[in-house]
This record gives sequence, structure tokens and C-alpha cells, in this order.
Amino acid sequence: MLQGAIQVTSFDMNRLFSMIEQLRKSGFREDGNLSKLEEELARSEEVAAEQVAADVVTMNSRVLLRDEASGHDMLCTLVFPADANASENRISVVAPLGTAILGYRVGDVVNWAMPGGVRQYKILEISYQPEAAGDFHL
Repeated sequence: MLQGAIQVTSFDMNRLFSMIEQLRKSGFREDGNLSKLEEELARSEEVAAEQVAADVVTMNSRVLLRDEASGHDMLCTLVFPADANASENRISVVAPLGTAILGYRVGDVVNWAMPGGVRQYKILEISYQPEAAGDFHL
């Protein structure tokens, strides 16, 4: 991942820390993923939802990614675990790819660690961001 600070809205930050706590209490099996998300949140810049730039990936954003190795594009939505659905490309923020894109901007390249190695994805476009659309409740 890039070394600079990522941006996360205060609304998302509060919900994400609460979600992490609840998942740990319920015995979530992938604690390493939760720890990685916590690390990303700890190094992020917290911003008001009304002030986040429209080119930043926030929760419930619809994002177009390009696999830098294959050139394959993928449209996905970053969601909370309960809303994740692989067949609809609804990627959980707790999944490595979800954690990798949270808070980054259009044009950024993020690394996604997979069992076969690290893949790089470029954020090409955000076709929907709740905050830019005035949907501050999502």
C-alpha cells in the first residue's frame, strides 16, 4: 500500500471501529484481517463526511478498479461484511481488497496480498460515493 495518509470519514471511522469490536466479540475467524483494517484506520486522516473529497473511496462507494498485471477492470462496491456478496461484486471492508481500497483516491495504485502473491489495482473511477451524492446516512 501507499505510505501516505488515507482519508476516512468520522461517520465511517466510528462504524468501522464498532464493527471490529462486535466481530471480535462474536469470534470472527479472520482476526488478521481485522488487525489490518485497524492498522489502516490508525494511520488514516479522519475527515467530516461533508468535507471528504469526491475522489476518495468511502464505505458504500462504487469503484472501478484495474488489475495492473492483467489489465482487467472490475466494478465493485465497498460494503460492511453483512452486505458482502461476491456474485454482485459487493466487497467487504474486512476482506483484503476492501481494506486495501478504503480511503484511497482515484488514480492511486493499491497492493492486494493474495495467496499467490501481491496484485496491484489502480482506482480508475468512483461512479458513486455516498457523501458526494449527499447520502450521509449510508
